[in-house]
Amino acid sequence: MDSLIAADQTEGLLTILEELTLEEKVALVQGADFWSTVAIPRVGLRSMVLSDGPAGVRGPKWDERDPSLSLPSGTAMASSWDVGLARRYGEASASEARRKGVDVVLGPTINLHRSPLGGRHFECLSEDPWLSAELGVAYIGGLQDNGVAATPKHYVANDSETERFTVDVRVSDRAMRELYLLPFERAVEAGAWSVMSSYNSVDGVTMSENDLLETPLNSEWGFDGVVISDWTAVRSLGSVPAAQDLAMPGPAPAWSGLADAISAGEIPVEALDRKVLRMLRLAERVGALGAPDAAPAVSEALPALDGPAFAREAAIAGMVLLKNDGELPWAADSLERVAVIGHNASQARFQGGGSATVLPEKVTTPLDAIHAALPGARVDYELGAVVQEGIAELPLEWMSNPCTGQPGLTVTFRGSGGEVLQSDDRRSTALVWFDGDAPFEDAASLELHTILTPHETRTVHLGFGSHLHGMVEVNGVTVLDRHGSVANPQLGASFSFPPMATALVELTADVPVELRVHFDLASGRSPLANALGLTVGTAPDPGADADELIERAAQAARAADVAVVVVGTNSSVESEGRDRTHLRLPGRQDDLVAAVAAANPRTVVVVNSGAPVLLPWRDDVKAVLLGWFGGQELGQAVADVLLGEAEPGGRLTTSWPAATDDVPVLEVVPTAGCLDYTEGIHIGYRAWLRTGRTPAYAFGHGLGYTDWTFESLEVTGTEQPDLPGDVTARIRLRNTGARAGKQVVQLYAERPISGIERPERWLVGFAVVHAEPGQSLTVDIPVAGRRLAHWDDGWELEPGSFVLRAGASVADLSVAGTLFVPDSAGVEFNVTGKTAQ
Repeated sequence: MDSLIAADQTEGLLTILEELTLEEKVALVQGADFWSTVAIPRVGLRSMVLSDGPAGVRGPKWDERDPSLSLPSGTAMASSWDVGLARRYGEASASEARRKGVDVVLGPTINLHRSPLGGRHFECLSEDPWLSAELGVAYIGGLQDNGVAATPKHYVANDSETERFTVDVRVSDRAMRELYLLPFERAVEAGAWSVMSSYNSVDGVTMSENDLLETPLNSEWGFDGVVISDWTAVRSLGSVPAAQDLAMPGPAPAWSGLADAISAGEIPVEALDRKVLRMLRLAERVGALGAPDAAPAVSEALPALDGPAFAREAAIAGMVLLKNDGELPWAADSLERVAVIGHNASQARFQGGGSATVLPEKVTTPLDAIHAALPGARVDYELGAVVQEGIAELPLEWMSNPCTGQPGLTVTFRGSGGEVLQSDDRRSTALVWFDGDAPFEDAASLELHTILTPHETRTVHLGFGSHLHGMVEVNGVTVLDRHGSVANPQLGASFSFPPMATALVELTADVPVELRVHFDLASGRSPLANALGLTVGTAPDPGADADELIERAAQAARAADVAVVVVGTNSSVESEGRDRTHLRLPGRQDDLVAAVAAANPRTVVVVNSGAPVLLPWRDDVKAVLLGWFGGQELGQAVADVLLGEAEPGGRLTTSWPAATDDVPVLEVVPTAGCLDYTEGIHIGYRAWLRTGRTPAYAFGHGLGYTDWTFESLEVTGTEQPDLPGDVTARIRLRNTGARAGKQVVQLYAERPISGIERPERWLVGFAVVHAEPGQSLTVDIPVAGRRLAHWDDGWELEPGSFVLRAGASVADLSVAGTLFVPDSAGVEFNVTGKTAQ
């Protein structure tokens, strides 16, 4: 058999392969539909179900009636720097996947924070490749040790969203190997069962057809899993000879001629057979091949999951206390009156937009949690500034289903003659359907029907976000009629950013109105005929008096003992499908914080964003707490940290700028279709150090509720010249504060005199420690030679002296030691990082 499949010769799988017809093989390497693979019952193969899963497993249906656990976003989880927590994060995802019948989770996202403008910054882990790699590996282990496949994504250099389907990323071989490929290399070493290829091109070739899928992924690293395409990323039959294994969703139009091409000898059947064998191996691993009740490959029983409790713990572990002028934590019994201010305080942004979206059963907001945590205090709330952009779904508590009387609405698909094809009782007006969720082939129209009873009297901008022709009726009167528009051809953007239309509607408190919204399904759809998304709701009032909102907030702050301002972004700012154009907070939030800080000297700001935002008022407030997109328990976690029930455990995994112009690597907009990574190996803190600029908060920074002193660093193991660089840094530190606490010990390398271009400093290891007051600890951090090596058509280790520095951030390194690599060690490394003599 062709050498392409020589490494795949597993006897049992080869036997199954020989039983398959050409048509079955071709079907197996394409999706059966949007979220599942083809079943071939006669050989014992069931369908495998795939699901988005970077921060919770949604499952194959986007449906609020089947809720999911919403975990903190990737950057929030990574800010814990805790590989044990990352593994439990994977275990929690595996538990959710099993509950929802999911075999393959599409995550973690291990692209890098190259630019803070990147739209999916929140979904990724870090600007540092080693930190991303180690946390990603732990997440993968938590999933796969429990029989659920992980799919690290997006391979490779998919670090921004602008023109993401077509952009050609130009990056040097060295930067590719040392930065962008490193997390994927470690994922493969850890045994990842699948990898997702990305939309973009690299050096002129789209990734589903790129040689990088074969080398280094297969030929060097020994990957034996399935390369799954990003959705609709397979462009042509040119991806078949490449190592692209599964085209999703399916059936894939680009591979419609595959059987004919193989029959005609245009594509060797061995290329197809290798893909089929990998699909069979994946099925075997997740328990989809064999007896109907075949069990997945599970190393141990999955522990029982208290999802909300873990989500709360994880949110706390990743929260970063950026600043604290002795203000936090507050003693609950010392507070009589608290002002809670901000749109995001009452409408918390707990997740980023796009495919990372999950629908939790309940979200606890900071306002709700602070109220509950302070039963003896008066808590005053003010909006302060409008953050929302676009259409927000109608509040469930305002809606009554006209058929059942329960909270919600009816959603009805009708045929061309008005006949009912499908009618569902729903609890949300933000709706998405895929494949068999709706009768797309036969439906001509869609109707949403509810009885709306507002809790306050006001004029609202009522309408919808959709490409379809839609009409809104209130009490039988048409108040809005907007014709359809051409759908955005980009899949993510068509769902996340549809055009909106609204009309002014007067609502009176406690007076019900009948609301019907009609959509013509023939008028426009998403790029996929079997998918549809729309939202019915309200848009913010463009005529709202912003100055009045800020003044009311300042008055509330002035009357309170303390003020909490929750600022943040919105669903239009941080989402798949688009990059940010600036780093400012939306709306008048900066003015709001300035006014509140002037009114109350004990102002604390909670930042509810998934990526860096500018904080021009940071010197004027007492404390700044970064809550990230903290998942469904964000509010509980914020209250726990503010009131000292828990210590904020996070440290920054990305540099936080003071001004946009300071950011050394910013560009995400291609020029003539190309995005050149001209910065080479210098991204993130490496670029900040190279330019000599100082960020507002450095990589690795984060405060706790105690104090620490780093006492010494000793380098051991250097007496083994046959293992160059395979040494240990032994670091001693002490908790010098009055409270038990956590510290993240960070170890960096430097090469003051070098014959090659290097970063000024780079992360080579880290460890999380906990200590009681006054307790000293010793932590050993291994430094593999590969962490000191550079790429020059192979891994090479430069002889000479390396300086190792340890401390609390890349800018706070108080102890150091020296590592010497002898001339005899300057040899090439093989793919495992050991020396090849």
